[in-house]
Amino acid sequence: MDSKKPRKQRVARYEAPLHVRQDLVAVHLSKELRKKLNVKRRALPVRKGDRVKVMRGRHKGREGKVIEVDLSSLKIFVEGIIHPRSRGGDKPAPLEPSNLLLVGGEFGAEDRKAMLQRGNNRG
Repeated sequence: MDSKKPRKQRVARYEAPLHVRQDLVAVHLSKELRKKLNVKRRALPVRKGDRVKVMRGRHKGREGKVIEVDLSSLKIFVEGIIHPRSRGGDKPAPLEPSNLLLVGGEFGAEDRKAMLQRGNNRG
């Protein structure tokens, strides 16, 4: 991104193509997970089925499985974290990726292994 202006930053996020949006839903890896996977990489794009922990906000400290990653709104929905509706019923609460910590998941897929190795090759 060339500009520092907030308006242009928001427009860039809004108009970002899918391959850039995927990076915008990256979540920090926990220290234990980084040690277990032996990677230097700090963050990884989150996927459905990963286990995350909420680090900030109303649901701080809660942990659950990712049930949906919405690339259009850049939000993540976690199992068990709900938002009550005024008319009754519940719906999954949208969470910001920056407020989450990746604590577990399936890292056996070939594309994910390659992604982890790319992060290790840096300085």
